[in-house]
Amino acid sequence: MSNTKVWLITGASSGIGLEITKAALAAGNKVIATGRNSEKVAKELGGSTDNLLVVKMDVTNPEEINTALDTAIEKFGTVDVLVNNAGAFYAGYFEEISAEQMQKQFDINLFGPMNVTRAVLPIMRSNKSGHIITVSSTAGLVGYELCTAYAGSKFALEGWMESLQLEVSQFGINTTIVNPGFFRTNLLEPSSTIWNELNIADYAERIAILRPGWQAMSGTQGGDPAKLAAGLLTIAEESIPPKRWIAGADAIAETERKINELEGQIEAYRQLSSSLAIEN
Repeated sequence: MSNTKVWLITGASSGIGLEITKAALAAGNKVIATGRNSEKVAKELGGSTDNLLVVKMDVTNPEEINTALDTAIEKFGTVDVLVNNAGAFYAGYFEEISAEQMQKQFDINLFGPMNVTRAVLPIMRSNKSGHIITVSSTAGLVGYELCTAYAGSKFALEGWMESLQLEVSQFGINTTIVNPGFFRTNLLEPSSTIWNELNIADYAERIAILRPGWQAMSGTQGGDPAKLAAGLLTIAEESIPPKRWIAGADAIAETERKINELEGQIEAYRQLSSSLAIEN
């Protein structure tokens, strides 16, 4: 296939990352599937083949990233599409999330994608082409209770990506932010969600109401990860891919709500905000 590309996908052992890997392979592409536990990735995908390289990569470990990328270049020669998918969910009220937990949340969700992108960009600049796809969240656009760490990391991720697009477009490199709604992955499973280490009595009553609701959503999310992966393949094949893809009807509804909220706040204070210029 003349349009065959080499994809590098982080967090490929489960959920959205696994489905994107399967979809990219099914479309005839070559894929570097990475994860902290490469054995788990290999188990899900059946191990490396001519078109698939399974390699260990912790996105918070630059040395491991460089080693994995060297192995990938030796096998496939290049990277055309990078999918920053690996992530984690630290849940809880801000005051109850320890400083160490907050640091880990940002290390994985923000600095991790930065680490991998930093390693891949020289290849794409040399090729004068490439596509960087970063999976954010509806929580990258809208804040939620119990999501100060997660939403904070995703908001920062989006600011980085929007600015990066302006810097790398001159080299023929495209970027896309993906904002999924609730998809049926393991993100909300007890083994995946990391709850607050600290406990403050003032928050106990409210958390007792909210936490069971979050936990009950695991396994009942309406979004199909396989359909998201197929949609992402469609976007990646476009000559001019979108800078942002709002993925899921629930994500669209939340984004439209945020837009209406912003417009309302602009109009409420338009006169005051427009009167702040220095008078000559």
